[in-house]
Amino acid sequence: MAQATQADPPLADAIVLFGATGDLSRRMLLPSLYFLDADGHLPKGFKVLATARAQLSRDDFVGQVETILKARPEGLDAAVWARFAARLDYVACDATTAEGAAALCPYLEGRKRPMFFLAISPSLYAKVCAALAAAGLATEASRIVLEKPIGRDLETSRQVNEAVGAVFHEDRIFRIDHYLGKETVQNLIALRFANTLFEPLWNNLTIDHVQITVAETEGVGERWPYYDEYGALRDMLQNHMLQLLCFVAMEPPADMDPRSVRNEKVKVLRSLRRFTRADVQNASIRGQYARGVAGGKEAAGYEAERGQPTGTETFVALRADIDNWRWAGVPFFLRTGKRLPERRTQIVIQFKPVPHSIFGDAASADLTANRLVIDLQPDEDIALTLMNKSPGISKGGMRLQSLPLSLSLLRAYEGPGQRRRIAYERLLLDVMQGNSTLFVRRDEVEEAWRWIDGVADAWAEAGMVPKPYAAGSWGPSGAFALIERSERAWLD
Repeated sequence: MAQATQADPPLADAIVLFGATGDLSRRMLLPSLYFLDADGHLPKGFKVLATARAQLSRDDFVGQVETILKARPEGLDAAVWARFAARLDYVACDATTAEGAAALCPYLEGRKRPMFFLAISPSLYAKVCAALAAAGLATEASRIVLEKPIGRDLETSRQVNEAVGAVFHEDRIFRIDHYLGKETVQNLIALRFANTLFEPLWNNLTIDHVQITVAETEGVGERWPYYDEYGALRDMLQNHMLQLLCFVAMEPPADMDPRSVRNEKVKVLRSLRRFTRADVQNASIRGQYARGVAGGKEAAGYEAERGQPTGTETFVALRADIDNWRWAGVPFFLRTGKRLPERRTQIVIQFKPVPHSIFGDAASADLTANRLVIDLQPDEDIALTLMNKSPGISKGGMRLQSLPLSLSLLRAYEGPGQRRRIAYERLLLDVMQGNSTLFVRRDEVEEAWRWIDGVADAWAEAGMVPKPYAAGSWGPSGAFALIERSERAWLD
């Protein structure tokens, strides 16, 4: 990523972690900070101030963090833990009030560049920002990190952005999408723009179509109050999937300056063809998981988990078209859902077949088009399938087979001391350094919502309701028809 220069902002000297007793903090944020400390990335004197409403003493909280870290497969290094534990502090308060925010001030004495991470409900963002301003903590040198979702639609997104923007300048707001912290996403940038091999082919002359899949095996469960308000369209497609689409489709930026990269992403979002009532029924599908078998066990349907009927979708598949010179005529097929057969986040770049086969009938039947498969989870890998001659001899002449060429840096750097990093490590370090390249700008968020609102409005106009699909399946049958209409197929 961008290298630090003398013009870069100075390092943050503290992080205030709101919602420190919540799931995100326990699973991701606190371990990420510990590993950053282990790798020597936390500056001397850097403080980790945790806050939540839970009435805990500092010793109680530090003990909980130690238990969390000991339970991880990497184990706990005694020397690193001693250093990290000394950085930790805890304050029980209601940070939505000026009095609660003021309670943080004594713990931040002497810290001039704190970063505030809001691992709390987005509905509280405005109140916390106002409280920080009232307590004098929202200075020109402080930074704030916002978790998704930023609103539920374009209107509410603007309300959240305006409330936060009234306290913090846009350059100090870091809207986080943890997918962008994954090594494979950053490798995609390197793959495209650090090699002469791919970029000349990265267009509608050689690429047939693109698939982006975010599949989850678990159901909604106890998260249904949140999920019932957002659904799969707003929960996954508006942020994670559109961000992945932008990195695949954007033009080469002038440099790795945050403005350059994010300008190109906004152009992609503005080029997305809007959905209308006339085409939404052929270009999209809504689904909701019903009773089925997942992971070898019987799984209840979403309505059974919720306790009553609902029109919320747990699965979305759609065709997106980008109306610009590079991508005209290349469909992007997106799908995401709960209770699918496997956990997978994957980008597939399907190239066009060779225009003419010089091989015999038998070999021509073996011939398949090249494909670039970028796996983000559960494994991070990049593989390019190429046609090769099959070993041996045959009466029919040359036979062909498709073999993958792995471009994974993870395997290249396997060895003692190597581990798979948490995506938040990269992003927390970037906030600390003031580098916003991998974060989402306000106009990006709003352009994404404008397109998503168009999908939701078209669904409403067409009266489209979620189609049931069995838990453990790949979604409603309409998801297969969606891509098969163009004589293509999902990579399953």
